[in-house]
Amino acid sequence: MAAATEAPAKIIDKIWMELGTLDQISESEKKGFVSLVQRYLSDKGEQIKWEKIQPPTNKDVVPYEDLEPAPSDPAATKALLDKLVVLKLNGGLGTTMGCTGPKSVIEVRDGQTFLDLIVQQLEVLNRKYGSNVPLVLLNSFNTDEDTEQILKKYKDSSLDIITFKQSQYPRIVSEDVMPWPSKGKTDKDGWYPPGHGDVFPALVNSKVLDKLVAQGKEYVFIANADNLGATVDLKILNHLVKHKNQYCMEVTPKTLADVKGGTLISYEGRVQLLEIAQVPEEHVGEFKSIDKFKIFNTNNLWVNLKAINRLVLEGALQMEIIPNPKEVSGVKVLQLETAAGAAIRFFDNAIGINVPRSRFLPVKATSDLLLVQSDLYTVKEGSVMRNPARKSPHNPIIDLGPEFKKVGSFMERFKAIPSIVYLESLKVVGDVWFGRDITLKGKVVIDAKADKIVIPDSTVLENKLVTPGPSYADI
Repeated sequence: MAAATEAPAKIIDKIWMELGTLDQISESEKKGFVSLVQRYLSDKGEQIKWEKIQPPTNKDVVPYEDLEPAPSDPAATKALLDKLVVLKLNGGLGTTMGCTGPKSVIEVRDGQTFLDLIVQQLEVLNRKYGSNVPLVLLNSFNTDEDTEQILKKYKDSSLDIITFKQSQYPRIVSEDVMPWPSKGKTDKDGWYPPGHGDVFPALVNSKVLDKLVAQGKEYVFIANADNLGATVDLKILNHLVKHKNQYCMEVTPKTLADVKGGTLISYEGRVQLLEIAQVPEEHVGEFKSIDKFKIFNTNNLWVNLKAINRLVLEGALQMEIIPNPKEVSGVKVLQLETAAGAAIRFFDNAIGINVPRSRFLPVKATSDLLLVQSDLYTVKEGSVMRNPARKSPHNPIIDLGPEFKKVGSFMERFKAIPSIVYLESLKVVGDVWFGRDITLKGKVVIDAKADKIVIPDSTVLENKLVTPGPSYADI
């Protein structure tokens, strides 16, 4: 950054002057933004000393199977659930998958969206135990208006749904470190939501946290709206309440697909998140090893509400800053973001819990959509359940070409989703179309680089390479 040669104090003074011209954001948002820039310019981030990293113990990261059973008495279960709030991170748009509007309204299965499934899960839970677990949605300025319209469909639901917005920060022009909206870029492109680490100050600043505590709520379960495995788990909640853990991160065993995911370590006597961006270059290969770093962060977090309030008001949540450079409308800009998982080191008695892989089922791309729409899963009372006929603990590896990237194109190219219970991997290249009642087993590669391929109805492909022409070669 050109202006970074100036003294940080001078830059901050200039930024405050520029922010004075902007009335689209609140004073608390301005303060939060300036604090982030100040920390970024002073570069006071603590550097991880590789030699001090220790693997977490079973006390730091508790195996899920070691948790006590949830209470069997319905009254005790109700008392437990009445301490809980479920918060879904709902700030993302479905642009990666070619959709407009909030990602949570993409149809996942049987005409139901992410949001439909989440609402159904909590309605069933509350009805079963007579509890009142509310749904809280953290929207961004990108998703807030659309979400409010969508929520009208649940107006007759018994579920208490609360929405609030995460902060809106100005993008920084890289050339001089000034807020882009103060230079006239006041439309949506001039702003950004500063990452899900903002959930904590946004909860406090919006007064939603005060409202929840006044209702007797003690814990918030935070998860991405697109993680279909992130359902309420009574064993986890029971453990946290009994042991007075202020923060819990769900982790799960790494596979080769997860090698870049953040992991939990023991560092100077505290459990801490280690992200790949913090790893010295010479140790990146070691970090990606699934033998040394065996677990990764699912971003399913359980946090004590009063502890959040205290730490936010003290200004103690100084999570590592993630600089995110972008080019928008030909201008090089910078977004400074934080991640909620990095807050673990600031909470007392924080732990990880090593959960089954079934609690991590995100839908980030149409390849994930193929998995959850297939016979690999069924939906029961809003929860996505894995087919017991699948004996492998791992899901098939799906690699679909760019022709399938957008949800609309994906749906057009499949007359029906194939059976994949016995599939190990699928790679699709080029202009490929699928008929009905197709079964895929073992390893399947369909390569249409040379010409269009239509897989006929009722085809069974097992360990086959499919290329244009009438015959299939064995793999």
